[in-house]
Amino acid sequence: MRIDEIKYSLQHVRKRKLRSWLTILSILIGIAAIFALLSFGIGIQNYVNTLADESGRNKIFVQAKGIGAPGTDENFFISREDVDFISKIKGVDEMAGMYFQAGEIEFEDVKKFYFVSGLDPNKIEFIEESFANEIIKGRRLRNGDLSKAVLGYNYQFDEKIFKRGAKLGDKIKINGNPYEVVGFFGEVGNPSDDANVYITNKAFEQLYPKKKDKFGFIMISSQNGVNPGELAEKIEEKLRKFKNQEEGKEDFFVQTFEDALATFTTVINMINGVLVLIAFVSMLVAFVNIMNTMYTAIIERTKEIGVMKAVGAKNEDILLIFMFESGFLGLVGGIAGVIVGYAVASIGGAAAAANGFALLRPEFPVALIIGCLLFAFIIGAVAGYFPARRASRLKPVDALRYE
Repeated sequence: MRIDEIKYSLQHVRKRKLRSWLTILSILIGIAAIFALLSFGIGIQNYVNTLADESGRNKIFVQAKGIGAPGTDENFFISREDVDFISKIKGVDEMAGMYFQAGEIEFEDVKKFYFVSGLDPNKIEFIEESFANEIIKGRRLRNGDLSKAVLGYNYQFDEKIFKRGAKLGDKIKINGNPYEVVGFFGEVGNPSDDANVYITNKAFEQLYPKKKDKFGFIMISSQNGVNPGELAEKIEEKLRKFKNQEEGKEDFFVQTFEDALATFTTVINMINGVLVLIAFVSMLVAFVNIMNTMYTAIIERTKEIGVMKAVGAKNEDILLIFMFESGFLGLVGGIAGVIVGYAVASIGGAAAAANGFALLRPEFPVALIIGCLLFAFIIGAVAGYFPARRASRLKPVDALRYE
């Protein structure tokens, strides 16, 4: 395509500013939506992959069934006998049971309800590895810490959970019992987990005596060379027989860490898929809008097409001129859409983080930017193809006589 043909196309885009702007706007909306949604999807997927790599892909969870968070339904739990039985299954390397129960958390005369977790101090390092989290301030819980607590990430900040953020050495009350704050966990990325309170398993058994030896779930790591998926199936089968329960009627379920992440990713992808599909509808509108714009342009410039053909322009020249014009509109709309999508995703990510959802962090890889720009250009060029083909087939004599 020659420089003068490109200049000719751009001149006509500038002459019809309002029409060109409306066409660009329709593409902008669709590309901005697609870009923003995919940036969040990529960010969440990368978060999941990082979490899997940091936690290790050899982790398995055995969780009690029931309503609500694990351990909160009194009728479902993993007993101490279950834990001892699982520990003897070949292929199990390390394991830790965790208590969970909703509790009344009081700080400076303000009471709120969040989950209290009981941890075995001897298994803290394994638990931290399993959740890809660690103490970022203060210290871990130790044996004998019956009146000490480690708090979730959000307790450190003003107006997050309480009016004033807690500090090391502060006193909180759990169900009316005082505990000294000795540490804070790092950020998990969602308000629920970042509002948990952690005490030792012995302290938990004193606080909830009826929950002794009734775990919400246990974490397991498989030995080197043992496939976690196969080990999970073995644990489920053997534990079902140990508890004398029918298949499909177990009061527990076994899941590998990768399976749990895959389930989470599938749900997110389904939501993203529906939203992106809605965004594609706006791109369909843009497609039709470009076709309409180009058909109108051809009608208005019929005589010009006749003149160009009369002085030697070929059909492919006319075709390329109009396809370039529509592709250019698509590309400009794509550039504007990427800019707007970046701004929207950045603001959305900042708002999500401010509300405790740090895992909703958008990412903007170069491939996403280039892909959206190419998509916008192709949409424009394809939408302009049929009007351009019609223009290229006009006969010079008919075009010159057109009124």
